[in-house]
Amino acid sequence: MAIVLSIDNLSKKYGSLTAVDQLTLQVEEGSVYGLLGPNGSGKTTTLGMVLDVIRPSSGSFSWFGEGISKATKHRIGALLETPNFYPYLTAKRNLQVIADIKGADHHNINKTLDLVGLATRSNTTFKGFSLGMKQRLALAAALLNDPEVLVLDEPTNGLDPQGIAEVRDLILRIADQGKTIILASHLLDEVEKVCTHVAVLRTGKLVTNGPVGNILSAKEQLIVSADELAPVLQLLERLPYVAQFNQEKDYVIITLQEGYSSTDLNRDMFAQGIVLSQLVARRKSLEKQFLEIIKS
Repeated sequence: MAIVLSIDNLSKKYGSLTAVDQLTLQVEEGSVYGLLGPNGSGKTTTLGMVLDVIRPSSGSFSWFGEGISKATKHRIGALLETPNFYPYLTAKRNLQVIADIKGADHHNINKTLDLVGLATRSNTTFKGFSLGMKQRLALAAALLNDPEVLVLDEPTNGLDPQGIAEVRDLILRIADQGKTIILASHLLDEVEKVCTHVAVLRTGKLVTNGPVGNILSAKEQLIVSADELAPVLQLLERLPYVAQFNQEKDYVIITLQEGYSSTDLNRDMFAQGIVLSQLVARRKSLEKQFLEIIKS
C-alpha cells in the first residue's frame, strides 16, 4: 500500500518541555490510523505539526511523498477543533459559507450532508442542533473538498453516548469509501472499535505501533512452564499460530492467533517431547493491557 503520511524523527519542544520526542511512523493509504495516549502524550501537537499549524523543532514529515503545500493541503480534510458556525444560519447555508472560503464546489454540499446523516436537517439552524449533530456538521465541513485524508482530533470528545455512537459510525462509513483517516484519541474503546492501526504515545514518545489486532487485543493468553525453557522458546519461534511470547523468569506468556487454543499448543509441545509443568489460560482486559503499554 502507498504511504500517505511519513513522519521521521519529528520533535517539538516548548522551552524545557518536550511535547513530541523523535516520533517516527508511517500511515498507509486506506487505513484508519489511531494516535492513542493519555492527555498530554503529544497527539494534538503531532497533528498540528503535520498539518503545518505548529512548527516542528526538528525532524521532518511528508504527505504523499512530498512536502506540505497548498496543493497537498487540498487533499487533506482536518477537524482539530469544532469550527465556528453561524448559529442562526441553516446547516446548508453554513456549509455554503465554508465552501466559498475553501474554494469548494457547492455541488458537494448536499452529498456531504447526506453522508453525515443531516440531509433532512439541512434547513435547520445550527443553534437547534444537538452536540452530536454539530460534530457531524463539522465533519461535513472537513469533507467539502472531498479530501483523500481526514485528520480528526478527539472527534467524540464531550458527546453523549448516542452522539459518540453516531460519530463512530460515520467515521467507519467514511473509511468504507476508501479514505484514509488519522484519528487522535485518549479512549481505548474508540481506537479498538474504529481503527485498523494504532500508535501508542506517552509523554511525546512512541511506545508501540502496528495493526490494532496486534497491539491491542483481548485474546486469550497462556502461561506455560517447563523444566527447561530453552526448547519451549525454540518451538514457539516456529509455531505459526503463536502471535507473540515473552519470557518472565521461570515461565513464558504466550498470545495465540484467533482460532487456536491451549489444546493446540499442548499437542505440539508433546509431539516434540516437551512436557509442560504448567499450562494456564487467562484473558487480559484491553484496559489492563493499555495501562501496561503506557507504563512500560
